[in-house]
Amino acid sequence: MSTTQQDSRAEELSNEQSTQAIAFTNLNQWTEQTGFYGIPFYLQYLAHWPEYFIVAEAPGGELMGYSKYNTTSAFLVMGKAEGSVAREEWHGHVTALSVAPEFRRLGLAAKLMELLEEISERKGGFFVDLFVRVSNQVAVNMYKQLGYSVYRTVIEYYSASNGEPDEDAYDMRKALSRDTEKKSIIPLPHPVRPEDIE
Repeated sequence: MSTTQQDSRAEELSNEQSTQAIAFTNLNQWTEQTGFYGIPFYLQYLAHWPEYFIVAEAPGGELMGYSKYNTTSAFLVMGKAEGSVAREEWHGHVTALSVAPEFRRLGLAAKLMELLEEISERKGGFFVDLFVRVSNQVAVNMYKQLGYSVYRTVIEYYSASNGEPDEDAYDMRKALSRDTEKKSIIPLPHPVRPEDIE
């Protein structure tokens, strides 16, 4: 497996693989954003944070397929840089991490997360964060093995398809080298609501 960072150059944006990778992220059942955001949302990410848009490729250079969704990307991580440098909140954020079931437990998710963390280090981030369903213990345990810890619980972060509150999320964080005192990962004592997240 090798990884490719998709960038926003015209030839990359017109590349069918980039579009299919976005479709994979948006349309698969393993990504929490399923059905919530449209293709323009992901194109905005690709245009603003191309270095945070990473797909994994097969050894021959072609993206590996998951035919049920008519896509050619089986693994993808996308994120962004956000926050305030002055308040030591500048960080990398994992927006989506998708690995097709037949390619799980091979270390692919860990490798994609490692790449996103390296990008966040180069950008001077204090930490990397992500949101995960409280009930998704497989993912929670994987993130813990990668060095993430629960920073806070966000009440009713996820919504059901009818728009009603569905489930709480953990905001998990991993401190980067710039946060020498690890202040960014000190857990909050009380849960917060989605509107309280900066």
